[in-house]
Amino acid sequence: MAASVLKRCVTAAVKVKGFSPSLLGRRWLLSASYTDTKLWEAREKDPQNLAVLANIMDRTYDRNLPVSSLTVSRFVDNISSREEIDQAEYYLYKFRHSPNCWYLRDWTVHSWIRQCLKYDGREKALHTVKNKVQYGIFPDDFTFNLLIDSYIKDGDFKSACSVVEEVMLQEAFDLPSTQILSLYALGSYLATRPQLTVSEERALGASLLICGLMKDDTVGLNAQLLGNALLGKVEMLNGIHAVFKGMPLLWTHGYLGRALAVMEQVAAEPGDVKLSKDILDYVSNILQELSSTADTDSSGDESGGEEEADKKQETVDEEDEAERAKLPQYVSRFKELSSQLESLGKVDTASFQTLVTSLAQQNLEASEKLDIEQYESRVQAWESEKRQLILREKEMKEKAEEEKRERLAAKAAAKR
Repeated sequence: MAASVLKRCVTAAVKVKGFSPSLLGRRWLLSASYTDTKLWEAREKDPQNLAVLANIMDRTYDRNLPVSSLTVSRFVDNISSREEIDQAEYYLYKFRHSPNCWYLRDWTVHSWIRQCLKYDGREKALHTVKNKVQYGIFPDDFTFNLLIDSYIKDGDFKSACSVVEEVMLQEAFDLPSTQILSLYALGSYLATRPQLTVSEERALGASLLICGLMKDDTVGLNAQLLGNALLGKVEMLNGIHAVFKGMPLLWTHGYLGRALAVMEQVAAEPGDVKLSKDILDYVSNILQELSSTADTDSSGDESGGEEEADKKQETVDEEDEAERAKLPQYVSRFKELSSQLESLGKVDTASFQTLVTSLAQQNLEASEKLDIEQYESRVQAWESEKRQLILREKEMKEKAEEEKRERLAAKAAAKR
């Protein structure tokens, strides 16, 4: 077992370009106590036959009646195989599209993610999280952490970033541990130098920016810089509407300008906050790419005809064109600020990945303690709420049985 864990951690580290061998022996993932299932498994059991529960739900839906959240909860809690993960996914979908859709319990969402991790159904967990509107799966911070951590430990940083994207969309970066894990996943994925589509750059940029805004330190400011730059690239290429649509982002122009503002802030601060050289290089490459694209578009406009011009006008308005016209100023200002930061000794030779790894090593353990305490309290509250629902269910069944007996007695009396 120990050998297997070590092998997995080493494999994850090797997959990341530039990972320092000296970091292999250090703690950089969620601890065993954080991911331990003992507390969750110690809850009061409510054994159920899934075939019976499925039959009850099917008959209830056929009669156009609402299925209770307790029934769905019992189904998820009693999953015991990979095949039953698929069945539960179906009933989560059905419940989401029923009159009771708003009553899916928080502990059911948590249980669903835990069951998926336990029975090799992690892709189902990610699928339902990414399609949350269809399944009603909105995890809390602690649950998000478990899912992100599982991908990080397997070295699947792209999937980890997909989870981080959902955290960003829910604006759920409240816990320091979630911020650290998210930044670690983003930094590790970027270190692999992936070829990104525009939509992926938009998602990564928004995740870096919103998570970075939670931290006013070296790591946070580096994340803000690159996040704004990536979003600025999308804005320059596709217009501002392509940036903020469906995202918790500002819909005002000037994301590249906001990236430069981060550089100005670091240059003006008297502290030891620095910007990473590889982040500055990344931003420089973005500006060079945009400049090359602008030159190509300019030459193409001369010979492209009215049809291409009309097509561009559909997605880019006058304000977008005005922002594009500022690109040469942004490039010039970036060079000035880069030289200024260099002369002030505010350029860190350490890579962004190294910075987020150091952040995880130094702060993750301390942030875990409060998370675990809050989780223990939350589980107790969930169990108390569940007992109340079970009691209410029992009372309602007894009342229904009593009413049924009274009706039957009244009918019998009427026949006499």
